[in-house]
Amino acid sequence: MRVGCPKEIKNHEYRVGLTPGSVREYVAHGHEVLVETGAGAGIGADDNAYRAAGATIAKTAADVFAKSDMIVKVKEPQPNEWVQLRDGQILYTYLHLAPDPEQTKGLLASGVTAIAYETVT
Repeated sequence: MRVGCPKEIKNHEYRVGLTPGSVREYVAHGHEVLVETGAGAGIGADDNAYRAAGATIAKTAADVFAKSDMIVKVKEPQPNEWVQLRDGQILYTYLHLAPDPEQTKGLLASGVTAIAYETVT
């Protein structure tokens, strides 16, 4: 499976969906990992740290969304991200769907299988 991690675009969000340590785990278990350039800057992890862990660095979020089987994020996808999701793809992130019916509609329209962190126990 190819796991993708785009840079977070929500205002004041500095976290990242995958750390270099989590990339190492995915790679050790036979997965490919694609990380958008600069995605780890907010946690002090540069692209070289991700490369050393086994990730491939993508130039754009569009590359990550287009080439990944599963997208791992921190915050709910923004409208310009909904349109990049597709049928057969998995999204793993916080979703907070109750207060955001437009997000729910966007995710349903994309066909993505969305798993919300807040619902996993």
